[in-house]
Amino acid sequence: MKQTILTLFLLSNCLTGISQTRKAMVRPVSSFHNTWSKPMVSTPSRNKVDAPLMGNGDLTMSLGYKGEVLSYYLSKNDFWRLVSPETLARKDDVSGPRPAGSADIRIEGLVNADFTATQQLANGVTICNFASDGGKLVFKSWVSAVDNLAFVEITAVGHARRISVSLNAPHNQQARLKKGAEANTLWMTRAFADSVDMATEVAVALKVIDSGDSTFTVEPGKKVTISIAVESNFKRQKPLQFALTQIKKAGKTTAGLQMAKHDVWWQTYWGKSSVSIEDTILMKAYYQGLYTMAACSRDPRFPPGLFGWVTSDDPQWAGDYHLNYNHQAPFYSLYSANRLEQGIPHDAPLIDFMQRGQWYAKNVTGTRGILYPVGIGPLGIEVTRNHPRYPKTNNEEQGGLFFGQRSNAAYGLLNMAQYWRCTYDERYGRKIYPYALAVADFWEDYLRFEEGRYVIYNDAIHEGSGADMNPILTLGLVRNTFNLMLDLSSALKVDQDRQAKWRDILDKLSAFPVQERNGIRVFRYTEKGVDWWENNGLGIQHIYPANAITLDSGDELLILSRNTISDMKRFQDANTSSSFFMAAIRVGYDPGIVFSELRKYALHTYPNGFQLNNPHGIENSCTVANALNEMLCMSVGNVIRLFRGLPEGQTAAFEDLRAWGAFLISARQVNGRVAEVRIKSERGKVCTIVNPWPGRTVRVLRNGRLAGSVSGERFTLPTQVGERIDLLAD
Repeated sequence: MKQTILTLFLLSNCLTGISQTRKAMVRPVSSFHNTWSKPMVSTPSRNKVDAPLMGNGDLTMSLGYKGEVLSYYLSKNDFWRLVSPETLARKDDVSGPRPAGSADIRIEGLVNADFTATQQLANGVTICNFASDGGKLVFKSWVSAVDNLAFVEITAVGHARRISVSLNAPHNQQARLKKGAEANTLWMTRAFADSVDMATEVAVALKVIDSGDSTFTVEPGKKVTISIAVESNFKRQKPLQFALTQIKKAGKTTAGLQMAKHDVWWQTYWGKSSVSIEDTILMKAYYQGLYTMAACSRDPRFPPGLFGWVTSDDPQWAGDYHLNYNHQAPFYSLYSANRLEQGIPHDAPLIDFMQRGQWYAKNVTGTRGILYPVGIGPLGIEVTRNHPRYPKTNNEEQGGLFFGQRSNAAYGLLNMAQYWRCTYDERYGRKIYPYALAVADFWEDYLRFEEGRYVIYNDAIHEGSGADMNPILTLGLVRNTFNLMLDLSSALKVDQDRQAKWRDILDKLSAFPVQERNGIRVFRYTEKGVDWWENNGLGIQHIYPANAITLDSGDELLILSRNTISDMKRFQDANTSSSFFMAAIRVGYDPGIVFSELRKYALHTYPNGFQLNNPHGIENSCTVANALNEMLCMSVGNVIRLFRGLPEGQTAAFEDLRAWGAFLISARQVNGRVAEVRIKSERGKVCTIVNPWPGRTVRVLRNGRLAGSVSGERFTLPTQVGERIDLLAD
C-alpha cells in the first residue's frame, strides 16, 4: 500500500511538472508578431524578400506596396519552368521556380501613404494599415492552411476609398498568359509549355465577394472581402476550372469558415512540440523559423526552392535546390522539433534525380551509384547542365556543373538520416534505402585503399577549390553514409552481407586532417589542397551536419574542434551560421558564448526573420530553432543529454522534442537544476541517457508505476513500443 501511494505521489508530481511546460512558457507563440514601420524595399526581388510571409506549404504569398498599389505576390512550390538543359541557347532560357502572378489592389488617391504592418506568428494573419488625410485603410490577409485559398479583408476608417483590383504577371515571352473577367470575378492562367520537358500551368481566380465589380468603394465601417484561389496542373488536370469552381462557391461566410479551420490547423501544428526559455528574443526567433517552414514546406513532391517565396521570373542561382548545403539547411531543425510533415518534402527531388545521378557516376567518375551536380530541380530536372550563364570551365564535367565536388549526393543523405534516426519508421526507411544504397555504392567505388587506409582524391572542399585530397567535410559525410547504411540494413534486413565492407571503410577511413594556426592545433580543410577558407565554415561541417564528432569522441578531437571554432569565429556568417552554432554546441563549446552569439544572430534580421544583407532566402530560417533544440535535448550518437548547451542557472522546459532512437523527450529545469524528465518510446529501442542529476540515484516510473532505480554517470533503459518512462531524482 505504501509503495502504491508513493508511486501515485511521484507520478502526480511528475505529471504536474511536465504538463506545466506549455503553461509555464515565458511567452506563447500568440504573443509574438512581426512589425513593419515602413513599406518593403526588396519585394519583389530576385532573391529573399523583406515582406510578410504567408503560405500553407504549397501556396505562398507575400506583399509589396508602391505608389497607389498594394500587391499580393502569389507563388506555388510546384510552378516551375522545367526545360531540358541540353538545348539551352539563351541566358534567359533556363529552369527555375516562377511566380504565379500578383493580385494588385489600386487605391485611388492614396499615393505613398504612411504604411505599417503586423503579422501574427501564431497563424500568419497579416494586417496592413494605410494612413492619409485623417483616414485609414486596413487590409487583413492570410493564406488558408487547409485549402489553396487566400483572403484579403478591406475596411475603411474615416473616409470612403475607391479601389480597383486586377490580376497580373511578369512579362515573359516564354510564358503563355491568359486573362478573363466576369463582373466581380477575375481569372488568369500562366503556363510554360513551349520548348520544355514538362508543361507547367498555374491558374488564379479572384472574386470580390461584397461587390458586383472588381472596382468598388469601401465605405467606412463596412468590410469588403477578396477571395483568391490558386491551383496548378500538377494537382488538377484542369486547374483553371478547379480554381473558378472554388471561387464561385465563396460567399460572405467563406472567410470566417476558412479562418476557423485555419486556426485549428495552426493550433495543432504548434502542439507538435514546445520549447520554453527565458530569453524572449530567442523565443521569437524560434517561433519565426518554425512558422516560416510551415508556411512554405508541406508538398511532399515539391519542396520550396532557395527563396521559398518567388517574386521574380529570374531568381538568383536559378532559385533551385542547391545541394552543397543550401537545400538541406532549412530542414535541419524540423525532425527534432517533431515537424515531420514539413521535413518530408526535402527528399523528393533528390530521389527523383537518381537516374541522372547514375549517368553522371558512370560517365564522370566511372563508378556505380550516383553523382550529383551542384543544383537540381524537381521531378528529375537538371537546372545547371550546360548552363548558359556559366561559361565552359573546369567546373563542368560531361556538361554537369560540379565545381569539382563529389559530395553533393552524400550531403543530401543528412536530413534523410536524421528523419530515420528520430523515427525508425520502416516505411520511410524503405523509401530512402535505394538512394542511400546508391550513395554507398558510389563511395565504395570512389574511395582508394592505400597503405592501410581509405583515401579521397579529386574532391573540392569548396566550389572550384581544385583537386583536393581528403576534404574534411566529405570525410564526415562518408562516415555518416556508412553508419546509416549499417543501421538501415540491420533494421530492414537487407544487404546484410555487405556490412563487413561498410565496417571496414568506417574502421580504415582517413583521419580528419590537422594543422597549426595561430599557435593552436586546428582542423585542416583538406589533407592536400586547401588548408583554410577565410569566408566559409566548411572546416566544421564534419562535426555538424555530418555528425562525425560528438561529446563521446574523446579529448583529442574535442579539443581540436573547440580550437577550430575559436579560430574560425563564424557564428555570424552568410553561409555557415546554419551549421556553426550546432557544431559549437555538439562539442561543448562555451555555452555562454554560443548563447550570446545566437542572440546577436536573432536580432540581425528583417522583420520577417530573413537575415539582413544575406540573399540566401530560407536556409537560415530555423538556425535558432535548431540550436535551441540541441541546447535542450542533444541525442546525437544515441546518447541523450539534457540542457547540455544552456548557460548555467537557466530556467527552461520543453515537451516532445524528438531524439535519436524514436523517443519523444520532455523535461524541465529551474535555475539550472533538472526537475523532471519524461521519455515516450515509439519503437521500443534501448534508451541511453546521461544522468540529469549527476551523482544521484534516479527513480524510474514505467507507464505510471514505480519500476526501480538507476544510477551512474549515464544509464541505459530498455523500452517497449508506446511505453512512457518518467525519471525523478531520488
